Amino acid sequence: MTTSTFAQFYASWYDQFTRLINQLTTPPNQTDTQEQIRKVMSHHEDYFNAKSTAAEKDPLHVLASPWATTLEQSLHWIAGWRPTTAFHLIYTESSLLFESHIIDILRGLRTGDLGDLSPTQFRRVSDLQCDTVKEENAITEELSEWQDSATDMMGSEAEINDKIQRLVGIIKKADELRLRTLRSVVEFLSPQQAIEFLIASAELLVGIRGWGLNHDRSLPRI
Repeated sequence: MTTSTFAQFYASWYDQFTRLINQLTTPPNQTDTQEQIRKVMSHHEDYFNAKSTAAEKDPLHVLASPWATTLEQSLHWIAGWRPTTAFHLIYTESSLLFESHIIDILRGLRTGDLGDLSPTQFRRVSDLQCDTVKEENAITEELSEWQDSATDMMGSEAEINDKIQRLVGIIKKADELRLRTLRSVVEFLSPQQAIEFLIASAELLVGIRGWGLNHDRSLPRI
């Protein structure tokens, strides 16, 4: 897959993504809920697989992410969202829902949503967050070392190409961590909570992209 082909893929992927998320808002039953979660996760996997192929062709182009808006690019960590964003989102959604159901919770009623995370689930979130932060920092350090070795660009063409190819591995590690984090979060949540998390994460992605598109369209053409 060439980088221009990936841009076309992303446009199609994004349109389908928004349709899948719309279907999540009204799951009719438990069986369909599990299937909808599977479809969304499979859709994310398709994205990362296609991106990996594009990175192998041109890692510099993928790192620049020209298919993203300037707002999205300004928030990127190695051509995508920071894995630890998932945990900030869980804590935020859990806090908002907990406050909205505080009376029911005090009465001993269980809501089963993200505002009703169990102590075990909170420990899982905390442990997973700590592990993810360590991996995120390690990949950040690897990219920093790659950038610090700019003097390598003064070498032969073969040496320059080798340095650029090392970037492929860094991009893949970042995307693997993103996907692994997404899978781990969905796994320890109940189906209802997983649906709420996927909807919240999608609303964040779609919202930022929407704001970014409006901003870019408002800029004068140079």
